[in-house]
Amino acid sequence: MKEVLVVYYSQTGQLLDILENMVSPLKQENIAVSYYRIMPKEPYEFPWDKEKFFDCFPESFLQIPSGFHPPEEEILRKKYDLVILGYQVWYLTPSIPINSFLISDIGKSLLRDRPVMTVVACRNMWIQAQEKMKRLLVQAEAKLVGHIALVDRHINHISVITISHWMLSGKKDRYLGIFPKPGVSDKDIKEAIKFGAPIKEALLVEDFSNLQENFLKLGAVRINPYLVLTDKRGNVLFSKWANHIIKKGGPGKPPRLKWIRIFKYYLLFAIWVIAPIVFIVFLLTYLPRYQRRKEDKAYYSSVALKENR
Repeated sequence: MKEVLVVYYSQTGQLLDILENMVSPLKQENIAVSYYRIMPKEPYEFPWDKEKFFDCFPESFLQIPSGFHPPEEEILRKKYDLVILGYQVWYLTPSIPINSFLISDIGKSLLRDRPVMTVVACRNMWIQAQEKMKRLLVQAEAKLVGHIALVDRHINHISVITISHWMLSGKKDRYLGIFPKPGVSDKDIKEAIKFGAPIKEALLVEDFSNLQENFLKLGAVRINPYLVLTDKRGNVLFSKWANHIIKKGGPGKPPRLKWIRIFKYYLLFAIWVIAPIVFIVFLLTYLPRYQRRKEDKAYYSSVALKENR
């Protein structure tokens, strides 16, 4: 009997739909699939309150953990042949609940010496979040064997508007009746089932060495060089903001909220003014940096970890 554990945190349910479609081909007599939904002790409400949405930025980006409810004893007792880890990206970083799980003793005990594949569902920028995920898995002594990234495929500024509407209203519909639906498309969610076959094959033969290569043949990862550059630049700027704001007190404290509001306006400025400038720089340096971007594409599509990236 092969044992598979699906660990995830999802506010909207989109990620769970993806994971359930993905593992549906695994459900047979000699494969058992268990689910563990990470439940924070202080839940993150959905739809988000706007102030709380921005106020979680420092802890999210700085990867400061929070409490969560442990899984049932039955899950803790088993040794799994594969762990599938589904996560969201908050502020260019794995979400607080997922981060908290990964650095906890519970997370490390479930992941140690286990093959792990990651599944991210987000707006578009996941590259540096996945690099942080790789480091967390190394610290947990787990082996990353595969990665799938499903994203909103609309252009950057359109997806900013639609995802904001979804997160703050709770409605995954066409904003104003003219914008596209936010998030991962219904088509991509439904077609996540296609990744089940290579997972099943690798699981039954106990060989995950070709899993990521097989995922890539199915379009599991698409690398946008411009977003790679934007993601890197964003992490540099977010680091300065997060380290400054965290010194102003805990969540909800007036001195901190003042800086959170300033950060909110900065973020809007960065999206609508700085990001287009970054795009112009990207275009001007495209040919001189073509080889490096080709190498980046190969690396970020893989499950390897190079600290100098």
